[in-house]
Amino acid sequence: MSQFDRTGEDLRSPISGETVRHGPGVNSNRAFPTSTYPSHLDPFVLFERFYIDPDDGFPMHHHRGFEIVSYILDGGMDHEDSLGVSNTAYEGDAMRITTGSGIRHSEFSADGRACNGLQLWVNLPRERKDVEPNYVDADAEQLPTETQDGATVTTVVGDGSPVELSTPMEYLDVTVSDVWSRSIPDGWSGFLYGVAGDGMVDGNAFTEGDVLPMTEARNVELRSENALRVVVVTGRPHREPIRQRGPVVL
Repeated sequence: MSQFDRTGEDLRSPISGETVRHGPGVNSNRAFPTSTYPSHLDPFVLFERFYIDPDDGFPMHHHRGFEIVSYILDGGMDHEDSLGVSNTAYEGDAMRITTGSGIRHSEFSADGRACNGLQLWVNLPRERKDVEPNYVDADAEQLPTETQDGATVTTVVGDGSPVELSTPMEYLDVTVSDVWSRSIPDGWSGFLYGVAGDGMVDGNAFTEGDVLPMTEARNVELRSENALRVVVVTGRPHREPIRQRGPVVL
């Protein structure tokens, strides 16, 4: 059995994301679960890059049992929810929704422009499935950005970010201009997703829309001369079943 036939395991070579059509004016490139990697990646339920045409989006709909992190790459997204929150997130801004016992919200492109961004669903541990729903957002200026050896790194979730979740995790937006490496902690799972540019990950070609799921502790090395932009997301698994039923995670 080849590594591309396996699911829920650590991969040594990248795979491609998969196009998902959500409806007129809305589609995405999904990292997982897909036909190539049809598993959740405990504690992560799904991850995708979304594209919303001008004046389109998702009308009011419900969610329950997990947390959502939305990170805007271009344009803006209008958010409204049943908590009474109304906010527009622009490039570099992040939003976190704890759906808990249940929340309704809508997402539409803002200002008559198309928008695209990244959305991550993170499972809530069993004992927190019914917590009160909650919302927080952060402007781009509030997310720590630093220059490290070979890369510029913005912390979307993690040390110094005001965006916190119930699950111990880290979410980095990394632009690699030389050589940069990251260690996946022992016992944690995670993934890399290509946002723009091209380069190499552990000696394999890596570009926009590529995914590298990781379920074992390891050191990952990224190289690029062309400003490879990726997100690196890692978290501590709950070791509990992830039962997704559309907009609900039981």
